[in-house]
Amino acid sequence: MSEFADVLATLRRIRGISPFFVLDVGRPGPDWLPGEAVLEGPALPGVLDAIGARYRTDERRVAASLFFLSWTARLLCPVVGAAVVDGRVLDVRPQNLWWRYDDTAGLAVRLAEPAFGPDVPEALAPVVAAVRSVVPVAAGLLWGNAASSIAGALRTVVRTGTATREECERWGSRLLSAPPLTGAGEFLDLPGDLFFRRRSCCLYYRLDGGGTCGDCSLPRG
Repeated sequence: MSEFADVLATLRRIRGISPFFVLDVGRPGPDWLPGEAVLEGPALPGVLDAIGARYRTDERRVAASLFFLSWTARLLCPVVGAAVVDGRVLDVRPQNLWWRYDDTAGLAVRLAEPAFGPDVPEALAPVVAAVRSVVPVAAGLLWGNAASSIAGALRTVVRTGTATREECERWGSRLLSAPPLTGAGEFLDLPGDLFFRRRSCCLYYRLDGGGTCGDCSLPRG
């Protein structure tokens, strides 16, 4: 089977896990931007402004964190699903993506071509750099968001019975072993569900009405 057909088969297998595991392929409508548009130009600053207005915050680092949380959630859920189901990583580098942001629907992404690609840090590093060139937000915070998205995807895989907790813990250790994801968090040895605790904060608590997330490093209170 060709890589093209192999990736499409993988995407079909994982799309039933949850809506976040659905990743469409191919050139979309004219309102979508090529993935490289996130790396330079006015698109990213404009989206951060829109996110700030949507969530009523004038803290640009909060908007930057929320953007990257959405970016990683939309991409790393299918990446994790493909890894667990077929043992291979999808190509989610910016040059193989289309994306758009809508004030109502939020962020949407899709693959330009069905292909397998490099590991997660290589795919995300240019986007981390682009975000930090616009807003002086800590790199560790952004990579913590990526780790949180990986852990959340694995938790969903466990809860849907797609793979066992033990299998997902092994994949979690593997996916989070490559710098700069190393040390971004840890899986907790607790019975039942798959538990993860990150070592940075996504700043969601800074929003009006916001709170701490389930994997937050901040103390509850």
